[in-house]
Amino acid sequence: MLAPIFRPAPARMQGVIMLRLGVLFTTVSTIALAAVAGARAEEAEFLPEVSVSANRGEATPLTAVGSAVTIITAAELEAKQVRVISDALRLIPGVAVSRTGTIGNQTQVRIRGSEGNQTLVMIDGVVVNNPASSSEFDFGHLLTQDVERIEVLRGPQSALYGSDAVGGVINIITKKGGGTPTVTASLEGGSNATVIGNVSAAAAGEGFSIRAGTTATTTEGTSSAAKWRGNGEDDAYRGITSYVNASFDPLKMLGFDVVFRDSHFKGEYDDFGLRPGDTTSVYQYAYDANSGSRGDETFARGQARLSLLDGRWSHKLGLAHFRTEMDYLGNGAVTSSSKGESTTYDYQTDYSFDTPALAAAHLVTFAYEHKRDEIDSYVEKEVEQDSYVGQYQLRLFEDLSLTGAVRRDTHDLFEDATTFRLTSAYYLDGTGTKFRASYGTGVKNPTINELYGFGGSYKGNPDLKPEKGKGWDAGIDQSFFADRLTLGLTYFDQRITDEIGTAYVFDAGSGTFVGTPVNDPATSRHRGVEVELLAQPVEALTVRLSYSYTHARDGKTRMAEVRRPANQGSLDIGYRFLDGRASANLGLVYTGDFKDVVYTRTWSSVVYDMDSYVVANIAGSYRLTDAVEVFGRVENLFDENYEEVYSYGSLGRSAFAGVKATF
Repeated sequence: MLAPIFRPAPARMQGVIMLRLGVLFTTVSTIALAAVAGARAEEAEFLPEVSVSANRGEATPLTAVGSAVTIITAAELEAKQVRVISDALRLIPGVAVSRTGTIGNQTQVRIRGSEGNQTLVMIDGVVVNNPASSSEFDFGHLLTQDVERIEVLRGPQSALYGSDAVGGVINIITKKGGGTPTVTASLEGGSNATVIGNVSAAAAGEGFSIRAGTTATTTEGTSSAAKWRGNGEDDAYRGITSYVNASFDPLKMLGFDVVFRDSHFKGEYDDFGLRPGDTTSVYQYAYDANSGSRGDETFARGQARLSLLDGRWSHKLGLAHFRTEMDYLGNGAVTSSSKGESTTYDYQTDYSFDTPALAAAHLVTFAYEHKRDEIDSYVEKEVEQDSYVGQYQLRLFEDLSLTGAVRRDTHDLFEDATTFRLTSAYYLDGTGTKFRASYGTGVKNPTINELYGFGGSYKGNPDLKPEKGKGWDAGIDQSFFADRLTLGLTYFDQRITDEIGTAYVFDAGSGTFVGTPVNDPATSRHRGVEVELLAQPVEALTVRLSYSYTHARDGKTRMAEVRRPANQGSLDIGYRFLDGRASANLGLVYTGDFKDVVYTRTWSSVVYDMDSYVVANIAGSYRLTDAVEVFGRVENLFDENYEEVYSYGSLGRSAFAGVKATF
């Protein structure tokens, strides 16, 4: 194994981590016990009540959801002052985040040990996986300012959402207009010459709602290549995002929805390989370079809604479009470009009915989708697919909920694929106990790049087969003390076959190593345990705790898969005081030891041991008036040096302060 360079020894680091955790745990425990001593008997009201992702069709009460799903609300994001979506995802069990350095750089998200492009990402119903980037969504540019809630649905979900949902689904829902017309503006600044500004306006009335806004970010950043490895050049980032979310209901039975989002960004990053002139290093690494990218991501969706039979029979007809364009820069000049587009036409109908004699409620769903993916990069290609989805939901005696879903995908390049999903949930209202279980299959089609290549050093393979997955989970959710404490425990086991990897072969003609994607016939297995705890011991105090153990093994070598920590956890404590005008928040994110892969000069791979780390964040706010609030936070409180990807660094201790006004 390679020895870390300019890094604390693992034994010492573990000791530092344990000491910090001990001090923080003692402090927050003292605060919590003191608060509990004066607890009042009011009911807890901080838990979300429904999921909009767990099933197709209308929202499902959490008591009826048989899958493992975690929800983070806008109120939690604001209390923690989380500004980047990927940082919020670190709080969810089973989710691993890998960012190559500073803000704006490539950020991958993996669920339950699956690959980044086996995670389906939706924003307001629009699938935003980029067909020009291995069908993966880059979370590096996605901010939280207009987000209402984030739902993470874990386990194979292809029966509901198609290809890319082998590991799970991340569904991001943005805010809508409501109530009195308002204008909200915020401005904050801090370390690394960072400035973030946001302005939005919202209104709603009889039969309509609208919310629109803009967020701008600028920062000088830090070096993407780890500073403790001898790099010192900061990598700046600039971004601006505009958004609209509107609905219009001219009749009680008829409505229209429109969402639009556009992000422009330009960022600097560091190269990976061998530094020019380096004739001694055996292994490739990240190093300071005058490289960067600029791009634009746009999506829009429009849909019409029709409700018949007193709301029992509903219809939705929609059109969604996602487009991303990227220019890659070297020394200020464009070195390459890529463009990816996805267009989806969809129709869905839901019909609900009851059979009182059986004490049963039924919901039947049918959906059709036509999707076209296009890329214009080193190759110019497009592929199309038609999908048919059927789902049946049954609720018996208000306690037992069963769902079954099946999907048929017809593709113009591959054999037709059928996936299915079954879930069950049994809720005991008297004890606040829910037993749940789910089983599903998944499929991940080869990407256009994998089929046709994306450059001289990467050749496509048109003979690739789709990746296939199957998995199950079982768990229990238990509430205590009038829902003031909820504990969730899940065991999962899923397997993936025909995973696509890259084989490097020396090409004598070009004198370089050329990569070719190939299917691995072996089966990789991912299994583990997820724990979640949500508590509100008193009205002013909330606690969120998560932990996951993921045993992810490569099918061929049986080695631990890279960038999948076996142990991960988070602790978040929020407290409101001064009659609710002030708040304080403490967050800890723990990432255990994991593996990464390092390539030699000849592109042979070496497994590298990456160290565990803890990142602590604190945040606070005070409402000066009903309309004006000041806030501040410190990220990476203990100035931890850590790497999520080999040789790429992280932000050191950073402080920010700002003001928010609503009129």
